[in-house]
Formats: sequence, C-alpha cells, structure tokens
Amino acid sequence: MGDESEWIKLPIDQKCEHKVWKARLNGYEEAAKLFQKISDEKNPEWSKYLGLIKKFVTDSNAVAQLKGLEAALVYITNAHVAGKTAGEVVSGVVNKVFNQPKVRAKEMGIEICLMYMEIEKTEPVQEELVKGLDNKNPKIIVACIETLRKALGEFGSKIVQLKPIVKVLPKLFESREKAVRDEAKLLAVEVYKWIRDALRPPLQNINSVQLKELEEEWVKLPTSAPKQTRFLRSQQDLKAKFEQQQATGDEEGDDEEDDAPVVDAYELLEPVEILLKLPKDFYDKIEAKKWQERKEALEALELLVKNPRLESGDYSDVVRALKRVIGKDSNVLLVALGAKCLTGLAAGLRKKFQTYAGHVMPTLLEKFKEKKPQVVQALQEAIDTVFLTTTLQNLSEDVLAVMDNKNPSIKQQAALFLARSFCHCTPSTLPKSLLKPLCAALLKQINDSALEVRDAAFEALGTALKVVGERIMNPFLADVDKLKLEKIKEASDKVELAHGKKSNASKEANVGATGKGCSASSSGDKADASATRTGVLSKKTSANKSAGASKKMKAVVPPSGPSGKGKKAAEVKEDLSFDVCEEQAAAVLPATCLQQLDSSNWKERLASMEEFQKGVEVTEKKLLPCQALVRMLAKKPGWKETNFQVMQMKLHIVALIAQKGNFSRISAEVVMDGLVDKIGDIKCGVKAKEALTAIAAACSLPWTAEQVVAMAFAQKNPKNQSEILNWLAAAIKEFGFAGFNVKAFISHVKTALAATNPAVRISAVALLGVMYLYMGAPLRMFFEDEKPALLSQIDAEFEKMQGQAPPAAIRRVAKHDADEEEATEEQDDEENGNVQDLLPRTDIGDKITSDLVTKLGDKNWKIRKEGLDELCAILNEAKLIQPNIGDLPGALKGRLNDSNKILVQQTLAILQQMATAMGPNIRQHVKHLGIPIITVLGDSKNNVRAAALTTLNLWVEKTGMKEWLDGDDLSEELKKENPFLRQELLGWLAEKLPTLRTVPADLGHCLPHLYSCLEDRNGDVRKKAQDALPTFMMHLGYEKMNKVASKLKPASKDQVLTALEKAQAVVPAKTVAPTKTSSKSNAGAARPVGAASARVNCASANDETDSFKSDAKKGKSTGVASKLKSAPNKKVPSKPNVKDDDDRSGPLFIIIPNAKEQRVKDERALKVLKWNFTTPRDEYSEQLKTQMSSCVAKWVQDEMFHSDFHHHIKALTVLLEHLENEFEGTVACLDLILRWLTLRFFDTNTTVLMKVLEYLKLLFTLLSKEDYHLTENEGNSFIPYLINKVGESKDVIRKDVRSILNTLCKLYPASKMFNLIMDGLKSKNSKQRAECLEELGSLIEVHDLNVCQPTPAKALKEIASQIGDRDTSVRNAALNTVVTVYNICGDQVFKLIGNLSEKEMSMLEERIKRSAKKPSTVSVKQEEKTQRPPGTNQNAGMPRKGCEDVPSKLKIMYRTYRIQARCNNAQSASESTHTIPREFQLDLDKIENDNHAGRCELPDLVQHQLDELYEPVCIPEPKNRSVSPHYDEMHGTTDSTINFVVSQVASSEINTSIQALAQIDEVLRQESKVDAMSGHIDQFLIATFMQLRLIYNTHMADEKLNKSEILKLYSCIIGNMITLFQIEPLAKEASMGVLKDLMHGLILLMLDSRLEDLDEGPQVIRSINLLMVKVLEKSDPTNILSSLIVLLQDSLLATPNNSPKFSELILKCLWRVIRLLPNNINDVNVDRILLDLHNFMRVFPKERLKQMKCDLPMRTQKTLLHALYKLLGPKIMDHLTLIENKNESELEAHLRRVIKHSVGLSGGKTDSETEKGGSTIEDKESKAKISETLAEIFKKIGSKENTREGLAELYEYRKKYSDADIEPFLRKSSQFFQNYIERGLRLVENEREGKGRISSSSSSAGFSSPPDEMPYVASSMSIPPSGNGEELGPAVYLERLKILRQRCGLENNSKHEERQPPTSLLSKPTVPTVASSSELLHNKLTHLRDSRECTQEQESHPPTQTNSSTTSATNLDDLKKRLERIKSSRK
Repeated sequence: MGDESEWIKLPIDQKCEHKVWKARLNGYEEAAKLFQKISDEKNPEWSKYLGLIKKFVTDSNAVAQLKGLEAALVYITNAHVAGKTAGEVVSGVVNKVFNQPKVRAKEMGIEICLMYMEIEKTEPVQEELVKGLDNKNPKIIVACIETLRKALGEFGSKIVQLKPIVKVLPKLFESREKAVRDEAKLLAVEVYKWIRDALRPPLQNINSVQLKELEEEWVKLPTSAPKQTRFLRSQQDLKAKFEQQQATGDEEGDDEEDDAPVVDAYELLEPVEILLKLPKDFYDKIEAKKWQERKEALEALELLVKNPRLESGDYSDVVRALKRVIGKDSNVLLVALGAKCLTGLAAGLRKKFQTYAGHVMPTLLEKFKEKKPQVVQALQEAIDTVFLTTTLQNLSEDVLAVMDNKNPSIKQQAALFLARSFCHCTPSTLPKSLLKPLCAALLKQINDSALEVRDAAFEALGTALKVVGERIMNPFLADVDKLKLEKIKEASDKVELAHGKKSNASKEANVGATGKGCSASSSGDKADASATRTGVLSKKTSANKSAGASKKMKAVVPPSGPSGKGKKAAEVKEDLSFDVCEEQAAAVLPATCLQQLDSSNWKERLASMEEFQKGVEVTEKKLLPCQALVRMLAKKPGWKETNFQVMQMKLHIVALIAQKGNFSRISAEVVMDGLVDKIGDIKCGVKAKEALTAIAAACSLPWTAEQVVAMAFAQKNPKNQSEILNWLAAAIKEFGFAGFNVKAFISHVKTALAATNPAVRISAVALLGVMYLYMGAPLRMFFEDEKPALLSQIDAEFEKMQGQAPPAAIRRVAKHDADEEEATEEQDDEENGNVQDLLPRTDIGDKITSDLVTKLGDKNWKIRKEGLDELCAILNEAKLIQPNIGDLPGALKGRLNDSNKILVQQTLAILQQMATAMGPNIRQHVKHLGIPIITVLGDSKNNVRAAALTTLNLWVEKTGMKEWLDGDDLSEELKKENPFLRQELLGWLAEKLPTLRTVPADLGHCLPHLYSCLEDRNGDVRKKAQDALPTFMMHLGYEKMNKVASKLKPASKDQVLTALEKAQAVVPAKTVAPTKTSSKSNAGAARPVGAASARVNCASANDETDSFKSDAKKGKSTGVASKLKSAPNKKVPSKPNVKDDDDRSGPLFIIIPNAKEQRVKDERALKVLKWNFTTPRDEYSEQLKTQMSSCVAKWVQDEMFHSDFHHHIKALTVLLEHLENEFEGTVACLDLILRWLTLRFFDTNTTVLMKVLEYLKLLFTLLSKEDYHLTENEGNSFIPYLINKVGESKDVIRKDVRSILNTLCKLYPASKMFNLIMDGLKSKNSKQRAECLEELGSLIEVHDLNVCQPTPAKALKEIASQIGDRDTSVRNAALNTVVTVYNICGDQVFKLIGNLSEKEMSMLEERIKRSAKKPSTVSVKQEEKTQRPPGTNQNAGMPRKGCEDVPSKLKIMYRTYRIQARCNNAQSASESTHTIPREFQLDLDKIENDNHAGRCELPDLVQHQLDELYEPVCIPEPKNRSVSPHYDEMHGTTDSTINFVVSQVASSEINTSIQALAQIDEVLRQESKVDAMSGHIDQFLIATFMQLRLIYNTHMADEKLNKSEILKLYSCIIGNMITLFQIEPLAKEASMGVLKDLMHGLILLMLDSRLEDLDEGPQVIRSINLLMVKVLEKSDPTNILSSLIVLLQDSLLATPNNSPKFSELILKCLWRVIRLLPNNINDVNVDRILLDLHNFMRVFPKERLKQMKCDLPMRTQKTLLHALYKLLGPKIMDHLTLIENKNESELEAHLRRVIKHSVGLSGGKTDSETEKGGSTIEDKESKAKISETLAEIFKKIGSKENTREGLAELYEYRKKYSDADIEPFLRKSSQFFQNYIERGLRLVENEREGKGRISSSSSSAGFSSPPDEMPYVASSMSIPPSGNGEELGPAVYLERLKILRQRCGLENNSKHEERQPPTSLLSKPTVPTVASSSELLHNKLTHLRDSRECTQEQESHPPTQTNSSTTSATNLDDLKKRLERIKSSRK
C-alpha cells in the first residue's frame, strides 16, 4: 500500500509514464475516462498526451498494454491532434501489439490502425503496415496483411492505395509460413474485388497451384462492384447516404458504379530494364547478312519486350534497328517479327514511346504494301499500339502522306487505321482542324476504283461520324451523293466505340441537340434524328422543305418537328425552275410589278422596281422567297440594264433581300455575276458593293470573296478587278478574317499582283496590307518569289501597317439556327488559328542522307563541322520544313554532347533554326532532341549554357510546356548532381511554371530531386531550389509536397518542411483558364468605344482588348454582364443585378476629407499591412476592399473584387468613363485605385492588363495636366509593380509601360524613380533588366548624375555589373547607360564604375568609341519613333529623350503647355474647313478677337500725327492680324504656313506665343516633318530672341503680369531651342549674325538679377546654361566662333570697365569652342576666322588690351591663334586671303612670330609669346631650370603638408609664364592626381580674384548663374553710354521703332534707314560689322506682309553698314519723342 500511495495522487499523465505497471494501468483507465468526457475536440488537454500515446500501445506489461490500447483508441477517435501521432503509434502497434498472443490486443491494434485511416491518415498507416510485411515475425506479417485486407474491404480502393499492396503480393505467396500464404490469398481475393483482371499480370509468375486456387476463388466472387462501407471524416455525406440506403434496402445504387476507380494493370507493375540485358552483339547481328543471325537478334529482343512494363531509357538505337528491319528487310518473316518487337516496345513504354512514334509511322504505313496476312496483322498490331502512345494529331501528317499512294493496299490499311484510331477518340481529341484534312482525303477514297479502299474509307468516315456527331461532320459531307451518304451512315451504325455506353452518353450531351451523338441504339438514333437532325444527313427532295443557312454547307434543311422555333422560308438545295420562281414571287409582289419588269420603257421598269422594293419591305422574313425574287430581278434585261437609275434600284433591292430574308448561296450565285459586272461602274459601283456586303453577311465573307474574286479575274475588265479587291479589303475590316482559305485566297492575290493594269496591282497590295493586320509577318513568306520592285511595294505597305491592331469586326454573318451558330463560331475560331500552319513547308527528309548522318557522327571534328554546315545550308534553303527529318535527331543529339564546344553551339543554333522552320510541329521531337538541350544546361561554359537556354525557350515557345513536363525525363535531368544544370533548370522552371494553368502529374516526380537541391553543396543551387518551391506548390499543392517530404530522412525532412512552410506563404496565384463564353463574346460584334477610351488611343490595342470595350452610355453599361448570363455553370441572379443597376446612378467615389492622410498614418503605425509583397495574398485584397468600402461605390467594389476577369474589365471601363467627370474623387482615392491596379498586374489575362494600361495612360495624362504629384506612399505602393511589367514578353505591353513610366517622371521625383528602377535590376527577367537599364540611361541623360541614388558611384557600379550579364539585351542596355554617363562626365566614369573584368572593360571601351562616331540625335529620333506608333495619342505618353537636357520642373511645365496647345489645335481643326497640316493649325478666331480688343490697332498713334516729327516716316492705315481674303493662298504652301506660325512666336500675347512654340516643337519632334523647318531657322531664332527681349524689357517690368506665365513662356522657348539644337543639320543653318544676337540675349538673360528672385528662376538659369552648351556644340563652328569674336569686340567697346561678367561669359564660351576645335577643324572656315581676329586686333591693338584690368581677352586671343596654329601648322599663313594689306596687319606679324618661335623650339611643344616686352621662358630661364622649378613645385603638391603651398606656387608660375608646358609632369601622374591639381588651381584662382562664380547644374557646361547683387543690365538692342559719356546714336532707336511697327502690323513705305555701327559713335577705329538679326527679321516680316496683301513679291536686301555718323541731334530728339509717344499709347 505504501507503494501505491506514491503514485495514487499523481496527475494522470504522470501516472501513464510511471515505472510501476499498476500506476500506468490506473493512468490508462483514468485517461480513457477523461478522453470520453472531453467534448471539445480542440481542448488543450489533448495536447498533453501527444507524446504519450505511443507509450500507451507499447507498454511492456500485457495487462496495462490492453488498457493503453483502449485509451489510445478513445484518444484517436476524439482528439483533433491525434493525426500527428499516426506514424509512431502505428509503428508501435505493428512491432509491439501484433506479436502479442492475446487476440484482444491484436483486434485493438487493428482497430487503431483503421481509426487512423478514418481521420485521414491513410498514407502513414499503410506505409507502416507495408514495412511490417518485411518483419521476420510471421505473426506480425499475418496481422499486417489482415489489417490491410480489412482496410481495403471497408474503405475501398479509392482510399487504400493498391499499388504497394500488389507489389508485395508475389513475395507473400512465396513465404514459407502457411498462415502468411493463406492470409495473402485472402488479400488477393479482396484486391481482385476492386480491380478485377488488372491483378492478373502482376501475379502471373506465382506458383501455378496458388494461381489456380486464386482463379477458383475469383470465379466465386459476385460480378457487382464492391462498395465502401466505412467512411473518412470528410465523407460524412456519403456515410449518411449509405446508411439511408441500408435502412431503405435500396441495393441498386446505379450511380455507385462510378465509385470504383478503373485501375490500370500497367501502373501496378514494376518497370523492367531491358537495354542492359540486350545481347552484346545485338546490333551486329541485326545487320548481319544471314537472315538466321538477324532472326536470333530479333528473338532475343522479343523475349525482353514481352515484359509488360519497361524502364524508360534511350531506345533510339533499338527503334532505328527495328525500323530498318521492317522497312528494308527482304525476309517477310523477319518483318513480322520486327513488327512484333516494335509492338512490345511501344506497349511496354506507352507514353514514353511517343518520341519514336513519328519515326516509325511512315515505315509501318509504307510496309502495308505487303499482302501476306501474317505480316499485315503484325503491322496492324504495331501501328495500333504506336497510336496509343501518342495522339492522332502527331500522326496525321504521316497518314495523309500515304492517302494518295498508288498502292491500294496502303490506302486501304491507312483508312482502316484511321477507323480504328477514331474509335479511341472523343470530340475533344478529334477537333475540326484535325478532322477536316482527314475527311478530305477519305472523301477522295470513297470514289476510288478499288472496292476495298472505298469500303475502308466508308468505315473511317462512319466512325468519325459516330464520334463527333452529324453537326460537325455535315460541312465535310456536303457534296457527297445520297447513296454514298447512306453507306457512311450504315457504317456509323455498326461502329462500337472503345469508350463504351457511358462515354457515348456523355459525348451526346456534349454535342447537344444535334442528333444521335454516339449512342449505341440504332432505334434511338432514328428517333433522335427525326426530331433534331439538321443538314445533309437528313435532307429530302421535296421543294417546300425548310432549311437553316449554314456557313460551310451548300445543302441546308430546317429543323423539323415541334422543337423548331417556327418554320422559316428557306432555299432548297437545287435551283428552282422559272415557273416556280414566278409563282412564289407573285405571292409577295403585285402583278403589275412583275409585268413591267421587262418593259421597254425605263420609267415603267423604274416604277416596277419601286413596287418591288415596297413588296420586299412589307413581307415578313419567314415568307420572303429569296431565290424566286432574285431570279425575277435577273429577268430580261436583268443585269444588262442600261438605265442607271433602274440598275441602282435593282442593286439596292438585292441588298435588301439579302439583309431581310434567309438568303442562301443558291440565291447569291444568281446575282453575283451581275454584281461583279457592275462594281466598276461609276454610278452603280457603290450600290453593287453594298449588295455584296449584304450577301457576305448572309452567306459568309470567305465564300462570297472566293466567288467574286474568281468571277472578276475570269473577266478582262481591270476596273472591276480593282474595285472587287478594294471592296474585299474594306469587307475584311468589317467582318474579320476568320474562315478564309488562305492558300486559295493568296493564289487569287498573286494573280492580281501579276496583272498588267497598275490599278489592279495597287489594289492587290492594299488588300495584302489589310491581310497583314490579321496574319502578321508570315504573310510575306508567300510572296518572296515576286519581283523585287513588287516586293518592295508590298514591304512598304506592310511597314505602314506595322504596329497597328486589326480593327474589331463590326459585322457578323447572319445566323439562322442556334446549333448552326455554335458550329460556325467553333469553325471560325478553329480556322483563324495559327497562320503558320497554312504556310507551304518543304520536306527535307530526302536531303537527310546517310552520308550526312555519318558526317555528323565522324571522329574528326572538322568533318562533323562540315556536316553541320551542310545541314545549316539545307535549313536556310528550305526556310519552312515538315517534321520529317529522318535519322537527324539521333545525330544531332550526339553533337549536343560534343567535346568541341564550338560544335555544340553550332548545333544549338541549328536547333533554334529548326524550331523556327518547323513551327508547332517541332513538338514531335521534344523527347528526342528537346530533353538533350536541357542536358546542355549543365555545361561549364557560360556562353554554351546561355545558348542552350535561348534554344530551350524558343522550343517551348513553339511547343508549349506540356510535352516537356510529361514523363520522367525532366526528373532524370534534375537528378543529375551537376550544379550548373540544376541551377539553370530550376531557374527556368521557376520562370515557366507560374505561366501554366495545369501541369501533368509527372511533375511530381521531380520533387525528391528538388528537395535534394535544397541541401545541395552549391549555394546557387540551393537558392534556385528555394525560389522554385512556390511555383511547384502552386500546381502540386502543399499536401502532396508535404507527403513526399515526409518520406525523407529525418535530417533532411525538417529542413525541407521548414522551406515548404515558407514557400506556402508566397505561392503565386494560379492562372485561370478563360471560359468558353468569353471566347464567344470576344468573337462577337464589336462594341462602341467608351468616351473616355476614345480620348486615349491605346497604341497596343488588340482584338481581345477591343472586344471588351463597352458602350459609354449608361443604358449599355451592363452589356458584358448580359453576355455572361449564357455561360455554362455560371449562376447569374437576375434580381440582384437589376437592383444594382438601379443603384448605379450615384458617384463612383465619395470624397472623405483627410482620408488619404489617415490611411498613410495607419500604415506607418503598422495598423494595417504595408503594401509590399512578391505575390498578393488574400489578406492584402481583403484589406484593400475594407479601405475602399467607405469611399467607393459598392457596385463598383463588387466588380473590382469579383473572381471573374470580365468584371474587372467592366470595372476598368466604368473608371475610364467617369475619370474626367469625377477627377477630384479619383485623386482622393488615388492611392487605393493604384493599389487595386497592382493586383491586376498579377492577373495573367492580357485583356485586363491592356485595359489597366489604357486607364493608367489617361489617368496620368490628366494628373500631369493638373500638375498633380504622386505622394511617396502612392509611388512606393505602385511604381515597383509597374516596373515588373516592363519585362513582359509582349512588345505591345512593354511599349505601354514605357510610355507610362515616361509620364510618371512628371508626377514623381526623378531621384526616387531612379531608386525604384534600380530595384528592378534585381529581377530574374532579362527583358525587365534591359528595360530598366534603358530607363536609367534616360534619367541620367535628362537629369545628369545628380539623379543617381544613393550616390553616383554606388549606382553606376550596380549598373556596370550588368555588363557581364549573359543576356545580350541586358549587356547592350548596360553599356549604353554607361556610355551616357561617359558623355556627361568623361573619363571619370571609369572611377565611378569600379573594377571590371578585362572582357567587360574592352566591351565598354569599344562601345564608347562607336558612340563617339554617331550623333546623339539619331537615337533620340529613333526612340521617339518607336514610342509614337501610328494611331497613338502622343499626349498620353511623352518620350523623355526629346527634351533630354531640360531640368525636370521646367520640362513638366513645358510638356503641360504643349499638351494644352495640342488640345486647342485639335478643337480648331475639327471646326475649320482649311486643309492645313495639323501641326501648323492655329486658333485664328482667337487671334482675330485679340486684334480687335487688344493693342495692335493703336488709334492713339494715328491721332498724334507723327509724320511731323520725322519726315521720311509715313504712317499707314493700321493693319489688324485678321484673316485676309488671300489667307488660303498664303497657306497653300508649307513655307508660307511656317512663316505665319513663326511670326506668332514674337507675339506680345504670351498664350499666342506658347501655342506657336508648341506647334513648332511638334514639327521638330517628328522626324518626317523636321525637314520642313529647313530654311526657316534664322527666321525662327530671330523671332525667339525678339520674344526674349520683349520679356526682358516689357513683361518682367510689368508688375500686373503673373510671373508664372513668364516662366512658362521661358520654359517653352528654352525647350524649343534645345530640341532645335539637338538636330545638327538644322542647328548648322543658323547664320553668324543670328548666333551673335542669340548669344547676346542668352547671356543677358543669365545675368538678369530679377530672374533669381522668382521661385523657378534658378531652374531657368540652369536651363539656359545647358542651352548655351548645345548652341556651342551643335552650331556651325565657323559661325559660332565668328559671332563670339564679334560679340566680344562689341562688349569690350560698349562697357570696357562696367560689365566684367558679360565679357567673362563670352570668353568662357570662346574657351569651350576652342576646346572643340580639334574635332571640327575641317569644318572651320579659317580664312573668315582670321579676318574676324584681324578686325578685333585693329579695334583692340596690343597696347590697348594691356591697359585693361583683365588680361583674359588678350590671353584668349593668343590661345585661339595658338590652337589654330597647332592644328594647321605653317599652312595657317595661306589662310590670310581675306585680309587687305596683310603686311600692315598685326595678326600676320603675330603669326610670323609664333612660327619663328616654334621653329626655334625644336620640340615645338610649348607656346611662346613673341610680343615686344613680353616675358618668355627663353628670356627668363633655361630648360634645365624649368624642369627643376616645376619638379620642386610638384613635389610640394605631392606632400600632405605643403599641398596648398605647391598649388599656389604652380598657379603663380603659370600666371607668370603662361606658355610654360607642364604636360610632361602631369603625364607621369594618375588621372585622379591630374584632376586634383586642376581643381586646386581653380580654387586658388577664385580665392585670389575674390570673384563669385555662377553655380552650374552641369559640370560640363562651364557657365554659372548670376549673383544676387548684379545690377540691371540693359537690353541687347540698346548700347549704354561709353566711358567718355558719349550719347547713343539714332540707329538704336530706329531699330526699336522698326520692331514696334512690325509687331503692330503697320506698313512702312519709306526706305530702310541704314544703321550706323556702334563704333562710329565712340570715335573708335572703323570695323566692318555683320548685319544684325533685326534686319533679317525685318526682311522676313516684310516678305510675309507682302504675301498677305498678294502684292508683287519684292526681294528686300539687308541694309548695308556705313561708317559715317552724321545724324543730327534734332533728328535724335525727334526719334526719342516719337518712341515715348508709342510707349504711352501702348499703356
């Protein structure tokens, strides 16, 4: 008792573990009671005992163990966690319970096992029981067998897996223990109940006595299928049903037959390896000359292939040997034996034999020429077995090839083979696309002269009829006569299909109400046919039968009986006689009408036609006798009618009858000849085309087109032929291209192309262009043999259509029967399939000779290469090939393993070529050639693996993924422990699997190897395996993968299970298959495009997109939903929909104040999930739905979050329609809308994606117009997912995404965009990486290196790392981006990108060299061209590179106003009747109104009588800018139009100027229109800087004017000029005078202190800075250099001491031009430059320059001369031809000194100054001292302590000796040290001079922005007083007066005053100056005025410059007064 007291008070769980057995016994009893009391199966108490249950059943004490078993059973029955203990508990039961002597313990153990099965743990239980069968204890074996038997008997074969049981049965029968054998016998009987005869093959090798006993037991079993009597917890509904049946005694259970799965005995067998068992001399013997030896080899093989299941392997050699025996062996016995071996091989391999099926099929069919029965029978068995391993689709080409064979035996056996094959087919596996060519071949054979061939063809056709039904077969049997039709029907009745009764029934249901389907009962067939049969098979001869029109049948009859929807009047098959027609016509037409039809009086005939039309209009459709009426119309004179009015009416009636009645093809044939004859008639042609269109709608366009084209080209009238082709082109756009017989149709087009009449050829080419929209690039292959000239026309037409989407069909063929409609749609879909299938293909089988194959396998690599080259030539010659390639697969497979890697790559290239040439047919070779490509992925060389991956992707593109995933081939490859192979293959699978909707079950075979990859030693393999796990899981499911993982070793198991749990969280969404309804709705009539959609023309629109565009009207907003109501298996409740429609009147969005800000706060506070995921999980969708519930209409939410993609399209359509009306609401909910759109990015439906992109383009365009900027929250939650889509495989999607990214740059900071795009480089998608790199390059090009984040160095290192990518496009994009950086910062890029490999660095250097040779504008234009395809709205997606150097803010303003200007122009264009090109259209009404109300009339000017002030000036009548009577004439040419637009640029009205600038910008941005600006550049630049002066002098001084308007105008002007100076040919047209004034104006603008006070002023200054760089680089070098010299001269004359900044900026410009001289010295007119320098030195001699405070002008002059001399050498003296009195020129003297000094310095390396008194190096120091001094200075710079001192000394040294050459010292140092010295010298210079520098946004610009304290600078037109106080001359005021007069439209009839040069006023030496731009502007405006007045053109010459200054002071005062009055009048 003392012992008991120790444990009695312990808790139950501790008692159960106690060492005392009584304690444990007590614990088990109490535990059992406790378990029964706990009612909640999820009570935490259950978890306490998880680890104890195994101890319950394995207790060492027998008494306690029994109680433990009872307690364990109660626990397993009630606890929800009991399943976790299944494996260990059942293992304990097997090992510790089944060996107990007590029967009760054994029973409890069995019950525990069964209970585990009941709670869904069948697999671990069965696994442990099967393990127990290997135990040495017979008691345990017997108990395990008994448990398995009971489990199978109670749960059935659906729950208990039979394969492992059947596998061990033979072993059990061999046991020495009788008890084991007896129990095994009972188990075998139980298994037989469930699978019947499938058990026989696995047991065929057991003892014959045992097998006999089993047979006896099996016979005794009932024939009825067994039923499941015990059910899983998940099968409680079945349990209730079963109990109900037991209670009611219902034993029928007909539907329970389905419960027993059909078990294939093949699956129960273990595969046998036979390849290793083949005799060693097998291949030698089978080719031996003695037939006995060949027979021995075949007999050995026959024994091996008798194994029912064979191990997979490479059987290509065996198959090749058998093929040779069957095809070529002369001994028929061996042929039969070879066929038997082939049969066994195919039967043993099954689907794995599919690879070889295509190779042996032609041989088997050809061998049917043998007539010996035993051979024929063997061949039949072989060919039937081969068929079962593949599909009829794969074998159809081989069969069709022999259907025309001359040997009747071959034709007969081919037809019989088809008949047998059809028996195994279903309607889904025998589609119409396959059935059509087979039926066509069989229909030829039913007319064959040989009886046996005809009978075989009848049998095949009858079988096909039985399988697919009459509805589908009717079109193919339309022309078969009645007798033969009956034979086909008889054959059909006799056919017994392989699928049995049930399959027939289901097939009948699938076919619908079309007839008998495939039922076995002939009486049923007849009854069924009498009710619903249509078409040929039930046609009768009576004339009054009704028929429905069918698209592909000539003979049609109506549905008879009460099931038809009313009788329809219809056309019978045969033609009606004239009497019958007259009788039927009389029933609907008045008698007078019929009598007057052939009257000789045309008026009576016309009256008759009118009555005829009325009769047709009032007659009901079903009573309209179409054939009778059209025959009446054809009554004399018929189609020879001479009166055009009568004929027009007649043609109109034909169209009316075709539209209204049931118009048949018989009726069409009556009228068609007449229509074709009249289509070329000028008066009747339109009506004839209308009639043909109506007939096409009634009888189908393909048939109509075929008829009319044939008729037209049978005639000789080219006009008719041309018009027929034109009509056809238009009709195809209306009807679509579905159903056309492309081959036949193209033959007609070729006939037209060969016509002698050019109009016919042009029409044919235009028709080809329309066909190209539907067929694409393959269409060109049909015409490659045409003449080059014609082919170039065709190519040009195709190029026009490039990028356009085919228009949606707006017409449909009239349908007369529901069944017929369905059949027609199916046929349309089928015939509109892959166009490549229609292309002519070459059979290269004959060219694959044995010699070629031998070469490919030769030991010498050179000979192997010869073979590959020959093969490549064969493929190049053939272009498109048939799949028959003989023995080539085996030879090419060997070359994929070639030791020579060059040959491997060549083989891969050939395989790529084969895939392209063979098209989809390449799938036949996947197993034999495709899988070896995967093996190449294991190659150690990167380039070989990359080539293999490219080849693999190309093959998959042609074949689809199914063929690759079938079988064990993929798992075998993954099994190989090659790290390269594994990582490449897993990466490829991870990319491909998410795109699939379904995968074969064989994919599961890869799992064990995938798990082993998770533990691979190679880190890359492990990572790829982890990435692939979610993609496997999306198809196989977590449960299946977990089950496979549970069988791993414990060490591996935990790691894999952890990985699986992680993968489960990121499983991608599975692709949803499109419904049948959606496809039908796609093919339906096109719907009008919504209003919002029409505003943005989506560049990537396709048929799929168009088909879902909804009507903009509210009444039709539910059109898509109504279409979906007919979808099968979709319940669409009608009442709720009605209610929803009633609720849709309100707004879409509810604006809640601060709601968006609150959502941001919630996300930051982690109250909601952050919008960041790889693939969206359900919780994200639910969260978004919750957030939308408060601010989005409920019905819109329902559409947005519906599971069907049609509703998503509907939601997007609604959002598009309401975008403008509810713009504020859209902005308020923008973050939610963008997040919802990111969810749609993960949909795989292309239609949804296209609609999303369409919406985004319009949304962002509107946001840009409103100057909205995305918040950081909106950007981060949307842009990364948009960037993911830039890598889409479809070009059209990538273009749209790029367009949206361009627009986004206006809405989101470029630096943040840069970061997000950089993240896109981490993608595995190479296309995405390439596109992201292109975007990064664009950002850097536009925004400079400042945009790079976090730093330029880090960003560029990441970009440069992509240069080594294996994808070519990524490498190129990375190189282009780095080259862009190089163009900005030069050699510094090499430091920024870090270390690159030698190969990558060489690639980069080569690319930089190449880019230096190409102008940058070319790439800009090309990108603009690609981003603006025809038909796109350019406002929707503006390319960034067009304005590449404009800062972002300015660019946004500029682009916005361009868009506004375009919108205004579009409106005016729609109202105007003038045919002015779009880009030049102006709002003339607005201009006119402005003139009436504005400043241009100047009435005060006339009242002041200004004529008295200045005699020569005559005041004319004021001229308004109204449209003159000659306006149209003025705009008749492009030149005059551009003149008009350019004149508006200088307008005083800001908006007018902006509009004009926007239109000119439009011209400059379109490559095709740029040439129009040629010749107008000076005019445009003059107008532009006139506008700049107007802003400077007037607008900036006007306080009332909004300064933001000025900034907008600045941005437009600068943007325009940047665009202009990017186009080098136009930039070089700018003359010197214009460039001088332009640079003058730009420098003044940079120095305008008022500009800095504005918010965006610094941005404008930086933009001007960049513009000046462009001007200096792109202008004509002579003109720009000359203009700068003259401008420097003028500035020094005007302000020698007061404006140092102005002159300094001119000097900097000169320095930059001097740096550019080495590159463009060949383009410089040196004579002219030297003349300008000569003039400059005359005005500023050396002594005068020395007197200036700053010595920079003098140094610059010398530097320029030195640079010229350095480039030209002594030949520079030959360029002084323009200088008069050269001997007196200071320039010549200076040059001679330079030459003399250079000759004196033998090295010629330093520049010496030879002026008098100037210090030179020779005078001061010797060369040795120079070196010593400089060495000392550089030594100081190199030390840390004395760096600054050294730099200061170097600065002083260079200043003192400006010609000193320090280059040798710098060359010895690194680039970094050289840059450091340059920066240091600049710093010292700044410190010494104490002058502020203007900040520059570009390091390469060399300019700076003005300081704040800069005083006001006068206009460039006014010259300030000189330092001597001299007043300004009158020329200045005259010039300003001219400008004001011209701006106001005032005429000036006086002579042009001559302008005096400024130098004359300052008493300086006279210098010849250049005509200023003001004179040029005056000339242009005068020319424009003259053309407006239509007066005689007068050629105005620019006024010449004079040197006299004789204007009197009185005249000067008068001019001042006049100018003041003009100013006051304008105010």
